[in-house]
Amino acid sequence: MSSRRSSFRRKEKPAFDRFKDHCRHFTAFMFSNVGIILLVTFYTIGGAFIFQAIEIFEYERLKLEKPHRFIARNFSGEALTRIWDLTSENISFFDRRVYRRRVNDVLLEYQRAIVKKQLKGPDVEQWSFSGAFLYSLTVITTIGYGNITPQSEWGKLVTILYAIIGMPLFLLYLSNIGDVLAKSFKWIYSKVCLCRICPGVAKRRIIRERRKMRQLARALQLHDMENARGSSSYSSSNSTSTSNSSSSGDYSRSSKHSSSLVDVPFSGSDSDIEREIRGSTDEITVPVTVCIFVMVGYILWGALLFGRWEDWNYLDGSYFCLISLSSIGFGDLVPGDRVITADRDKVEVSFILCAVYLLLGMAVIAMCFNLMQEQVVHNIRAVKRGFKACFRCRSS
Repeated sequence: MSSRRSSFRRKEKPAFDRFKDHCRHFTAFMFSNVGIILLVTFYTIGGAFIFQAIEIFEYERLKLEKPHRFIARNFSGEALTRIWDLTSENISFFDRRVYRRRVNDVLLEYQRAIVKKQLKGPDVEQWSFSGAFLYSLTVITTIGYGNITPQSEWGKLVTILYAIIGMPLFLLYLSNIGDVLAKSFKWIYSKVCLCRICPGVAKRRIIRERRKMRQLARALQLHDMENARGSSSYSSSNSTSTSNSSSSGDYSRSSKHSSSLVDVPFSGSDSDIEREIRGSTDEITVPVTVCIFVMVGYILWGALLFGRWEDWNYLDGSYFCLISLSSIGFGDLVPGDRVITADRDKVEVSFILCAVYLLLGMAVIAMCFNLMQEQVVHNIRAVKRGFKACFRCRSS
């Protein structure tokens, strides 16, 4: 009994090796497809809590240390007072040009102050959880609307570190999820558009394609035979044996050429057709028009949603979705009152759908670009094979 216990204890791995195995499994899971989604989601939520805490803490600290900075200035009263002082100094209007220039300078400063105040917005209301989450999302997705910006030094420093880690993580998310969506869309396209889900329809389609290819191959063979006969009859002035040998050689060469041009199996057995129907979807290429239709449909669906939430028209909603999903992010149109609330703890359902729309939409755009790249590469290879066949035909 003691020997068995000792041998069992010897087979057990040390604690450090078990810890390394657990870390390896955890890392593999975190960088899997499900792990990447969870990692991006929790990273964005954690960033929202961090930025919210930093900005609110800095706001409260500055409010206690420098309360004069938070007193609302009366820009209109200050501008009117300065204009009145200029008027009283030049009451005789001795130099009208100088007076007009000074008044214009005062009005220009007043306009700039009002615009800056409106762009800056409230100091603390923008850092609700919804606003902080949207800020974190725009940082790692490189959209950068610019409507919410950190005012404190710690907030700017944390933004730099947060972006350095978050942007590669989001690129990894786009790569993995884009590949998964591309494979899924290929499977759906093969089942629905190529009728693989209906074996009878798919079988008839494959038989029609093979019949067309067979007819094309026969036409090419007849054309090559006619050319070979013409060349042999033209060169048959010396002897009949020489012409027969040349015609047979030209015919064999033409038959090889036609078979090389159309390299398709002509066997119409059910086993070959079933094998082609149940073939892998990795060999399928999705047309570029289908990918463009998917992107346009997703943008129009987002325009409908944001039009209902933000009271935008259809053009503004489509413009916002395109600018956001392409990570341009001008910032002239941003999610406003319906998505970002002044309550620090309140989260709207529309805000959650907005975040999901952006995360899923950028993955859909990456999927469409991946599928279009495969289609373009497939077309370039087909053109390359066509050029090679043409040059081979001329050389023969």
